Amino acid sequence: MGIKVAKFGGSSVADGIQLAKLKDIIAGDDDIRYVVVSAPGKRFSQDSKLTDLLYATKVHIENNLPYDQLFQAVKDRFNAINLHLDTKLDLEEDYNKIISKLESGASKDYIASRGEYLNAKLVAAYLGYDFVDIKDLIKFDERGELLSEETDAVLKEELIKHERAVIPGFYGSTPDGKVKTFSRGGSDITGSLVARAVNADMYENWTDVSGFLVADPKIVDDPKPIGHITYLELRELSYMGATVLHEDAIYPVREAGIPINIRNTNKPEDPGTIISAEVAEDHKGRIVTGIAGTKDFTVIAVHKNRLKSDRGFLRKLAGVLENFDIVLEHMPSSVDCVSLIISRDEIGGRIDDLTEELQRQLNADSVEVLENVALITTVGEGMAYRTGVSARLFTSLAEAGVNIRIIDQGSNEYNIIIGVTNDDFEKAIRTIYEAFVE
Repeated sequence: MGIKVAKFGGSSVADGIQLAKLKDIIAGDDDIRYVVVSAPGKRFSQDSKLTDLLYATKVHIENNLPYDQLFQAVKDRFNAINLHLDTKLDLEEDYNKIISKLESGASKDYIASRGEYLNAKLVAAYLGYDFVDIKDLIKFDERGELLSEETDAVLKEELIKHERAVIPGFYGSTPDGKVKTFSRGGSDITGSLVARAVNADMYENWTDVSGFLVADPKIVDDPKPIGHITYLELRELSYMGATVLHEDAIYPVREAGIPINIRNTNKPEDPGTIISAEVAEDHKGRIVTGIAGTKDFTVIAVHKNRLKSDRGFLRKLAGVLENFDIVLEHMPSSVDCVSLIISRDEIGGRIDDLTEELQRQLNADSVEVLENVALITTVGEGMAYRTGVSARLFTSLAEAGVNIRIIDQGSNEYNIIIGVTNDDFEKAIRTIYEAFVE
């Protein structure tokens, strides 16, 4: 096929057993030339992630608390992996350097990055690949924002020197040379940046699930897998809580036209989900690609007679939200009413203050509040321009006794967002799934 970049998440590198699976996967595919790894994740439900142990070590040092046992747990974990893999790699010098830097005031980002760093060294030794430290190859500015083009240039220059390499995910550095991490899940972004730099034919993201499902398996029994999904469809579903891939990981490969394949380390025979720019030929008859949703929104309906003649209304409304530091999710409107859909967490305990300020600043006739609303998005590029999709969705919900409180559809017509009460959330998702998928 060409060049593949494979990123393995925390569950895929949790211990020696999982890393043996990683080696089998790579041995079975000669196209995998660059491997990006996370820090070891949980081995079982009550276990700790390596990164959490490192964070805890940093906190203990900052508060003059004993930290020896915590860092020993980190060492024990890596030593156990090392012993299982029989790499004979000596990590003592690395351990001593980490503690020395911590005791001299190293940053939280530095300590958080060491899980990926140590794990990549181990995996490189295990596979017989080159180890490439990512620190000086992922570039951030002084504010911690990724310098995408500069990063691409230095990654290209370095990686062309290595036919096969293992690379730690999750971190880079600022102009002063200090380690800077991405947010949680940032190893996905590292993998995407590496794929773009080497002009990969495929970016494989190995995790503990076999790609995306049409609906949440906690709500719908045995939902069908999504074999193929476009970047735009994924963006809509991820926004509503369908998280398998860090959403910022999409952009570098999307710009480069590189498809993503979500795969399951524990079931490598499963084809997973392909993510690309265009709908696959064998999926063009599909109407709905996926259904996802989130609970606990608040709807604030601002009513004002002759609203359209009030110049500056939306500017003043936006100013109120900005002053309260509130992010707006959606804003459906009618002739004399604008509805603000906001996450309950964004509002906190300030609903009375917010509605009073909206009333005052906008000189509204009334401001009504509806709480405990769930939003559900039904997504599919096959929905666009197809007659009867909305009718089928609304009819099925009506027959199931679900009252729709909000309807919002984008101009591209490949998603429909509805608002229902929290109590109707699960029933609504099951109903939509039965109407379009079963």
